Amino acid sequence: MSEKDLQKEIADLKAELKRLKKDRKYGLIWEEKPEDVVVDGQKNIPVLRQIKNRKVKKSDNEIYNLLIEGDNYHALSALVYTHKKKVDVIYIDPPYNTGAKNWKYNNDYVDKEDEYRHSKWLSFMSHRLKLARELLNEDGILICAIDHNEQETLGLLLEDIFPTYEKVCVTIIHNPGGIQGDNFSYTHEYAYFIFPKGKEYISRVEREDVKPTPLRDWGGEESKRHTARNCFYSIIVEPKTKKIIGFGDVLSDEIHPKSANGKRKDGNIEIYPIDGSGVERKWRFARQTVEDIWGELKCEENKGELVINRYKSQYRYKTVWVESKFNSNTYGSNLVNQIIDTKFPFPKSLYNTKECLVATTKNKRNALVVDFFAGSGTTGHAVLEMNKEDGGNRRFILCTNNENNICEEVTYERVKRVMSGYKNLKTGEKVDGLGGNLAYYKTDIVEIEHLQKIPDDAKIKVTYQAGEMIAVREDTLNEIEKNEWWQIFEGQGRMTAIYFKEDKSKLGELIEKLEKKGLPVALYIFSWGKNEYKGEYSSAHIRVEDIPEPILGVYKEINRL
Repeated sequence: MSEKDLQKEIADLKAELKRLKKDRKYGLIWEEKPEDVVVDGQKNIPVLRQIKNRKVKKSDNEIYNLLIEGDNYHALSALVYTHKKKVDVIYIDPPYNTGAKNWKYNNDYVDKEDEYRHSKWLSFMSHRLKLARELLNEDGILICAIDHNEQETLGLLLEDIFPTYEKVCVTIIHNPGGIQGDNFSYTHEYAYFIFPKGKEYISRVEREDVKPTPLRDWGGEESKRHTARNCFYSIIVEPKTKKIIGFGDVLSDEIHPKSANGKRKDGNIEIYPIDGSGVERKWRFARQTVEDIWGELKCEENKGELVINRYKSQYRYKTVWVESKFNSNTYGSNLVNQIIDTKFPFPKSLYNTKECLVATTKNKRNALVVDFFAGSGTTGHAVLEMNKEDGGNRRFILCTNNENNICEEVTYERVKRVMSGYKNLKTGEKVDGLGGNLAYYKTDIVEIEHLQKIPDDAKIKVTYQAGEMIAVREDTLNEIEKNEWWQIFEGQGRMTAIYFKEDKSKLGELIEKLEKKGLPVALYIFSWGKNEYKGEYSSAHIRVEDIPEPILGVYKEINRL
């Protein structure tokens, strides 16, 4: 062995020893298997390129949903630049690692004979979930569907990547007929909900078959007044309409109303939680919380006496979902085959995905939803249905590769037809479109030799090829001009311009052109450094940004995750 080889081996052993010392003593540990697409990120960076002839415009507004064709690691890397901390919900349905050759690692199918298949899957998911974490805003929620093959390891991985978040695993009966295993027939899958701790992030389930329940507690010693002092107070009712108009203060222990219904000096009625035998009981809600359910309370007559009933119409989601609408055969495969002619394997029930999104974006009508395992486009379909039902402006970004033409022929075709309307391929009936706009992008790669030491010609190359990605960042997707000096985009009542060259002799001409429009402008100027031109060219209408250093900085940070 040569001296040089010996020194390299010693250096490698030292590095491995250092890594082993840093390994955790508790938690999820797996054999890290290098992934080509991640390693290539050291010398190539992804950008986005719009495929203009695939744009779909079915709504009058300028809000566009995005479909990105390409490796989802590349797509996520680009989104970390364009949408960092801007995403409300990420919903993903990743490959389940069943051993049935349903996903690839480094361009090879992984089957059940691969002794590293679990390590490869964890490496694969870890790289993508770390990027996904960078997209979520401070109230952002991640939903990840999974089956029994990796459910436990995924839970530990999520615990590792989102240590300060709450993690809830919901069981969903998606195949009542069952998938036969060696010992059991599997009828369910799981959905992990990952969200920040300390606030209520999951909306309530609304039910129409509401039955009244007495607000007054009853039966047993625990229902009596003395067991909960703050639960004994009056509910004030207007006698003609029986409308609840307020709540009295908690009574001191020495005060005992003569009856359950008493008349006040102002003519209104006070109702106390006293039963028909005159026993002082308590309301089911304390005085400090009862006003939270005011809208669910009604005053009604029962045997000549006024009582308070609760009509609870909203319930917390349970952790087991069993409704027939989650059936992946009926509302997955069959539904997709009504829209497009495809043999896409195991599409998710539309209502499975939709329920997850209702739970997390019902009260966020402008939510941005990302799915980087888009498959047949179920997430996009679900978002469009929600918007149609409640008038929302939620948007989606779908990412998928184009293996076997899935992006072009399945994801894109389904979303386009759902937006535009289609003929049911099974019944021949016309189905109205849900509306919405879609812009189609592909990931392109810019070779830069090495991310940590980028030559000047590579920086110029990035600048020339990053324009459409910058337009996505600024949400101005319509290109209106491009020449060797600059590129201009417009949308949402504002403009974005990229000035490509180190030579600033034409910059004044561009600025004059932009000023004439009278719209807010984001002007990206080629610079070797940072903040070189901010003060010099910014104005009331123009915000100046650097290019390409901030883009390169994002990709350097990605490679440190």
